[in-house]
Amino acid sequence: MKKIISTNKAPQAIGTYSQGIILNDLLFTSGQIGIDPNTGNIVGGGIDKEVTQVLKNIENLLIAGGVDKSSIVKLTVFLKDLNDFSIINEKFEQFFKGYTYPARSTVEVSRLPMDALVEIECIALTS
Repeated sequence: MKKIISTNKAPQAIGTYSQGIILNDLLFTSGQIGIDPNTGNIVGGGIDKEVTQVLKNIENLLIAGGVDKSSIVKLTVFLKDLNDFSIINEKFEQFFKGYTYPARSTVEVSRLPMDALVEIECIALTS
């Protein structure tokens, strides 16, 4: 059974997609960029601030789906500049402190929506 995840605590879709979908025991988020859901704009302050906002957005989508970050099994990270990899690791260490790290892929891309510096998509277990 498929269920659509929607919350005003994460950015609304800026295209033809859902914020998230639950299918059977898995929750899939659409790629999240560092948009502040209150303003609709990407947060200022560079990669550090964008990653923090992306992780908040993902966490709010998980909560809307009835789970938390301990349920994350896989993250895919799209970076504008792979030189920011160490910042991603720092932010993930803080975000997952006390939790098991999920599997992860990281790739450098030429451009992201709204000229974001990072986009992350998530797969989590719902049971």
